[in-house]
Order: sequence, then C-alpha cells, then structure tokens
Amino acid sequence: MSTQRKTAIVTGAASGMGRAMALGLSEAGFDVVAVDRNAAGLGTLPAPIRPLGADLAQAASFDMIVSETLKAFGRIDVLVNNAGIGQADVRPDQRSKPIRFWEVAPEQWSRFLAVNATAPIMLTRAVVPHMLKAGQGRIISVTTSLGTMVREGYLLYGSSKAAAESAMAVLSADLAGTGVTSNVLVPGGVTDTPLVGDAGDRAKMLRPEIMVPPLLWLVSDEAAAVNGRRFIAADWKTALPPAQAAEAAGAPIAWLSIARMPIEPG
Repeated sequence: MSTQRKTAIVTGAASGMGRAMALGLSEAGFDVVAVDRNAAGLGTLPAPIRPLGADLAQAASFDMIVSETLKAFGRIDVLVNNAGIGQADVRPDQRSKPIRFWEVAPEQWSRFLAVNATAPIMLTRAVVPHMLKAGQGRIISVTTSLGTMVREGYLLYGSSKAAAESAMAVLSADLAGTGVTSNVLVPGGVTDTPLVGDAGDRAKMLRPEIMVPPLLWLVSDEAAAVNGRRFIAADWKTALPPAQAAEAAGAPIAWLSIARMPIEPG
C-alpha cells in the first residue's frame, strides 16, 4: 500500500496470532486497533496500538468497532479477521478424546458459528463499504487447514472455519475489480496459542509470529491485485523475495479443486 499511514483492525489481538499480527503491523507503520474481549490481554499491548474491548458474539459489536476506528483514525485500510474459539474450550483433551458429531450440543454449535463464522462475515460486511468508497482495502481472514475442516471430531471448529472460508471466497469474487481484496491466511499446523488447549509439547508447535511475514506482504503495494488466495504461513520462505515466497505458499482460496468443481445450487 502507499507510504501514507494506514489503519488496520485486528481481532483476537490480546494473545497468540492476533497479538503477533497486531505488533507486526504496528512496527510496520500501521495505526492498529486491537479488538478482543480479553481486557487484561489488551492492556499488555504497547502504545501506539489502540485496544478496543468487544465481544464478537454480540451483533452490536460490528458497527461499534467500525465507528470507533473511524473516530480514532478516520479510515480503515485493513481488516484481519483472526478472533476465534477452539474445541479445547469445550473439552481440554479433545485432541486425544474427539468430540463426536452426535455429542455436540445445539448451544455449542451456535456459539462456534457465532464467533468463528458469523463474526468475520458480519465485521467484514460492516467494513467493506468504507473500503469500496476509498477504492482500496484488504480483508485477510484466518481460517484453518483444509484437513481440519473435515477431520474426525472437528464439527465445531472445522465446519465453522470452513463456513468462514467459503464466505471469503464468495467475497473475493464479489470484490473483483474494486481495489478491495479478500484473502485467507492460515498457520499451516498446530500453533502455540491459548486456543489449542492440551495439545502436547508446545515447544514443537509453530510460533504465532509465523503469520507476520505473509501478512505484511498481503498489505503491501506488491499484493494490491492479489485476491481470492489462501496462504500457508508455514510454507512461507523468508529467504525468498516476497513474491516468490507467496507463489510457493499460496493456492486458490477455499478448496484446491474449486476450479474443477461444477457450480450447482445447494
């Protein structure tokens, strides 16, 4: 993007990948609004990052986030949809004792959909008109590995993240030619964040900071025309020029075979 100072919203920014991405954007010269319901975690972010408490399960939060960001900085150039909940929230040992499809309670399903699917869709819906008016903007949504979307025991997390990614694929098609883009960024493996619960040796997990190099490229001028792609941070080779790293780590958004799949109603 241009050398003029830009504004980014990062959700789920109090910890984990969201915190790493908020810090990375701030260090790169962006004004950053860090959104989370964890007030204590937000309070540990350094200035000039602006903390904003919000519960993304509440419909009123979306317009509030947009309003507060515009009030503070007068513009919205980047939205990073990172906030989410994981199945460790339901059962800490869910990786060794899968939560079977028929064990999922209706209220659990509703909550996962609200946070992992509805929130990024509705916050994007609130942000995009301002980007379209400006003729530029970047929507970057964090989903999950494609295998996780169809893995045994992952109805709650996998399916809700799949819904979000499908929506971002539709969005990228709707945005074609507008100057606003929609892409997906995933870590590419189990990442050391509070979301994973009892997932084993954290020293062997990916670090949250792995998300920063591809994110900074996606918000750069070089990526202005990149739309409808998914990038795997674990495959991003920082030793390569960014465009080459993006080629190696990227694929079409949503399902790899989407270009070969017939479009049918239902």
